[in-house]
Amino acid sequence: MKIYVTSIFVDDQNKAEKFYTDILNFRVKNNVPLGDHRWLTVVSPDALDGTELLLEPSDHPAVKPYKDALLSEGIPAHSFQVENLDQEWRRLAGLGVIFVQEPLDAGNVRMAILNDTCGNLIQLIEMAEITSVEAT
Repeated sequence: MKIYVTSIFVDDQNKAEKFYTDILNFRVKNNVPLGDHRWLTVVSPDALDGTELLLEPSDHPAVKPYKDALLSEGIPAHSFQVENLDQEWRRLAGLGVIFVQEPLDAGNVRMAILNDTCGNLIQLIEMAEITSVEAT
């Protein structure tokens, strides 16, 4: 079993599509009209057949309180892994992305948190190199 699709609630699918593709460099995998909305998924350019992220409309009444609670507590809706956090932070900040947490060390990861402009905080992480110590 593997994860096929996971979703993130977005305030505006058009705005989300631009942010996730133009800024974060994801690729549109599916873009299917469904009435007022779309089945709009994006994937990593490094894993075109990997897990899809559904940019799901925030229309359901339960979504606003949920998103507001996450935002007010500073809790990211999702976490994306990057190879070089400092490089990615500089690139994104140069494009005007707002970071609510600049890069910092957090145990075995370096992390930063950005605002996706669509009502969510997104955590970027870089895995620290872990060296194992063998018993002698």
